[in-house]
Amino acid sequence: MPMIGWLFLLMAFGLVLGSLLMLRDSANKMPIDKERLKRIKERQAELEAEEAKEAERKKD
Repeated sequence: MPMIGWLFLLMAFGLVLGSLLMLRDSANKMPIDKERLKRIKERQAELEAEEAKEAERKKD
């Protein structure tokens, strides 16, 4: 393979690797205020309670 081919291959590999590293560094950086987090947890508890009721009804 000519030198330019190796150069393009190396650049493509570097771009992919750099993008993956940037994605890893930016993951899970979504600040949520305490009030919103409280509402999310309350809603999740409500949904779990509803699912438990539905599961109980299906058993009968």
